[in-house]
Amino acid sequence: MKESEKEMMVPADVPLSKRNEYLKNFLTITHNTGRLMLFAGDQKIEHLNDDFYGKNIPRDDADPEHLFRIASGATIGAFATQCGMIAKYGMSYSAVRYIVKLNSKSHIVPTIQKDPISLALADMDDVIRLKKESGLSIVGVGYTIYLGSEFESQMMAEAGRIIAKAHQHGLLTVLWMYPRGKAIQNEKDPHIIAGAAGVGCALGADFVKVNYPSVKEGKVAEAFKEAVLAAGKRTRVITAGGASKPTKEFLQETWDQIHISGCMGNATGRNIHQKALDEAIKMCNAISAITLGNKDVDFALKVVEGKEKFKVT
Repeated sequence: MKESEKEMMVPADVPLSKRNEYLKNFLTITHNTGRLMLFAGDQKIEHLNDDFYGKNIPRDDADPEHLFRIASGATIGAFATQCGMIAKYGMSYSAVRYIVKLNSKSHIVPTIQKDPISLALADMDDVIRLKKESGLSIVGVGYTIYLGSEFESQMMAEAGRIIAKAHQHGLLTVLWMYPRGKAIQNEKDPHIIAGAAGVGCALGADFVKVNYPSVKEGKVAEAFKEAVLAAGKRTRVITAGGASKPTKEFLQETWDQIHISGCMGNATGRNIHQKALDEAIKMCNAISAITLGNKDVDFALKVVEGKEKFKVT
């Protein structure tokens, strides 16, 4: 990455005394590529135990520590999970880079009953205290906004304050931007997803995580370009992995998102952790091979099969 590009990565609300820390965090989690491979581990609250125990889910996944074992053993950019999870397990996995997910909600109350709202479970003071007292590599924070919910203004206001304070401390910010609520007719509509990406930019996020859209006609990778354009070059779009799907299909989708749509990475949970440890680590490395190493799908499949290895140098 050129020096001029590095300078553009630092927002103006990062104090001069924290610019080097911010830049170091950015270059470290993107492995100097500008792209982020985020291992998402916030589903313990979001989906309760549905994602971790049941048919076709290996017993490894029932243990919360499985997530940390994967993050520690694989090539990733950063691992995103809640403050409590990091406090419980982080000291045993101190080499991992952490994104603290500040808000979460369960899926028990359906949208038809009440529009979603998810407010912070911890604040930035808690994050800074944890970072200082533990010495862990906490490089940023994450927050979910349900755009289109009747409570969107509360979440946007809280996210805006969190982003400002995170930048004051040289930390990166990731917004999970999900159009959701009774006013949203189609959460996967490319146009509304692009709008959500633009809101992430307006709030000052460094990365914005959105769902990959679905389209009735045309090519989805082409349709997704609208979201990348809406976020701009200084708020980087990354895609949610979604529910588990066949490996080749997932890896091809990942390649398309980056190399056709132009997005700058991915945030994957279930397609990684719903596997036994060795398989999960290989899947992580395959995703990173595409995201960070510009490898093709055939190479990534060989990583999954154990016929090739990938590690960022």
